[in-house]
Amino acid sequence: MRNKFVLLLCILMSLASCKVPKNVAYLQGIDDISGEIREKMSQMYNTRICEDDLLTINVSSWDPTVTIPYNPPAYSFYQQSEQQVNTNTVQNLFTYMVDKEGYINFPVLGRIHLAGLSIHEANTRLQDMIRDAVPDVLVNVQIVNFKVGIFGEVARPNVYTIRNNRISIIDLLVMAGDLTINGKRENLLLCRDNNGEKVFVRFDMTDPAIFASPYFYLQQNDIVYVEPNDAKKKNANFSSAQQYSLTIISTILSGISVISSTVIAIIATNRRSN
Repeated sequence: MRNKFVLLLCILMSLASCKVPKNVAYLQGIDDISGEIREKMSQMYNTRICEDDLLTINVSSWDPTVTIPYNPPAYSFYQQSEQQVNTNTVQNLFTYMVDKEGYINFPVLGRIHLAGLSIHEANTRLQDMIRDAVPDVLVNVQIVNFKVGIFGEVARPNVYTIRNNRISIIDLLVMAGDLTINGKRENLLLCRDNNGEKVFVRFDMTDPAIFASPYFYLQQNDIVYVEPNDAKKKNANFSSAQQYSLTIISTILSGISVISSTVIAIIATNRRSN
């Protein structure tokens, strides 16, 4: 009877050692979320122009000659320190820097305040200001230095430049090659500069409710930090040599455990046969 109990205990220990930690999987329980949360997930995304944004502004009309004063000659723009999402580099663009007061200097029109406006609102404001001279004018404003950063326990920590001005926290994780197995999935930290005020928000990637978060879509210059889990923190207290020694010892003990379990199972089987 005692041998059977020992054999059962060894089997249970083996199964427990093979169990996948629950907090590794993302979006747990997403199939069971309520209708109320599903409604909150359907949120609108609206990029707003901020200080230090670098803009391209294209003014067009049926008669291209009338828009020439509003479209300065192009020049190349590219930042080597930033990784482009689009494989094509940003080239041949005349850019406008939004100053600390939220203004740009635009040809013919002079200083125009654009900070705080959405892309659509900026298009409308410029079109209204140019329409007297160009009745059928169309304006296209884009942010070309929209960038977000991620560091910590991810495969590819980096600052990423976003070409379409829209990115979610999940998109950023995919671009960064996902969290490592040592990343703390239930406690990601978002750092945001909101008009000079620092905002810090925590994300739980195991909870599907993140889709309903007002911070699900990132803004330009957002930084995301992925904290290491407890196992990684404990390992950090040991030197490389100590970690290597612990790995060897752990491997030996695991081998002994497997051999012991096998021997006990064989002995128990032989005794039952006899």
